[in-house]
Amino acid sequence: MLKNYNFSIDVKKLQLINMQNELQSVVEIPDWLRPRRGIPRMFENEILERLSHVHPITPHIIYVPVISYMLWKSFKLFEFSKIILLFFFGIFIWTIMEYTLHRFVFHFTPKSEIGKKIHFIIHGVHHMYPWDTTRLVMPPAVSILIAIVVFSIMSFIFGDKTYPIYAGTALGYLIYDTTHFSVHYFKAPKNRILRYLWKHHLQHHFQNPNKKFGVSSPLWDIVFRTK
Repeated sequence: MLKNYNFSIDVKKLQLINMQNELQSVVEIPDWLRPRRGIPRMFENEILERLSHVHPITPHIIYVPVISYMLWKSFKLFEFSKIILLFFFGIFIWTIMEYTLHRFVFHFTPKSEIGKKIHFIIHGVHHMYPWDTTRLVMPPAVSILIAIVVFSIMSFIFGDKTYPIYAGTALGYLIYDTTHFSVHYFKAPKNRILRYLWKHHLQHHFQNPNKKFGVSSPLWDIVFRTK
């Protein structure tokens, strides 16, 4: 039944199985983070189960129009030079969000069986089943909720400046989701920067899940010495 969710992606193309020559385990990975094969069923409820499987183009369908609208509003309010500055500030904000969410929310240490179930739903399923190509981008129900909260906070703090800032933050999120999917699905790229990001994230999975939390950027791993 779950094979209907593979979106024509051949799991054999995943290059994670070829990491043995580049990565060697250096820490003891707990069982609830140890990689294994398969596409697990997360929910008994059929609707929730279907919503947990997301096509990689979905975030773009949702957020490209949002980014376009934010930029349209920006050009009605500010000069181009100011928009550029605020836009890149928004991308910078995303890098902080990405690192913080991944390190402190996605990787909280569960102390109970209920905690392990919550962790499994939030992020553990991805570490346990990294070859599941249908769960490589954030489900819209989760990303939209986060997006609303972030926009509300930004509006309270920045007022009209939120439009270009939020556009940058949303683009940062799209870059994150796209990078994450690409790392898990495509083989190692030849470009040095992209290959660095590819290896950086797979080391997080197969070498030490307590390090290398940045996906689209290693910036905060360097700052906080989790590289």
